[in-house]
Amino acid sequence: QVQLVESGGGLVQTGDSLRLSCVASGRTFSSSAMGWFRQAPGKEREFVAAISRSGGSTYYADSVKGRFSISRDNAKNTVYLQMFSLRPEDTAVYYCAADFLGGLGKNENQYDFWGQGTQVTVSS
Repeated sequence: QVQLVESGGGLVQTGDSLRLSCVASGRTFSSSAMGWFRQAPGKEREFVAAISRSGGSTYYADSVKGRFSISRDNAKNTVYLQMFSLRPEDTAVYYCAADFLGGLGKNENQYDFWGQGTQVTVSS
């Protein structure tokens, strides 16, 4: 079993930056690829970014490419999502997820464990 706990969400203004963190416990963190997803009100959950086990490979949704950066610190069992130039359409609950098969995918069905989410609200 794996526990994932996100933090760092909040209310910001358009153009601001925010960094989300997700701390993992329960299994070897470095054995899993990690992903960030988000769900806006009334919409389906969507892929945001993913990072490989070592951190050497990353993958982004087109909507956040160039504005968001995913990284990880395996010594701290933590994955980060640095968000720049935030827009109102980035408003959502952000979830981190772990994929122990090690893929770098955007399909949420690939991910085995999920956090409870952290709210990000971007005002215009």
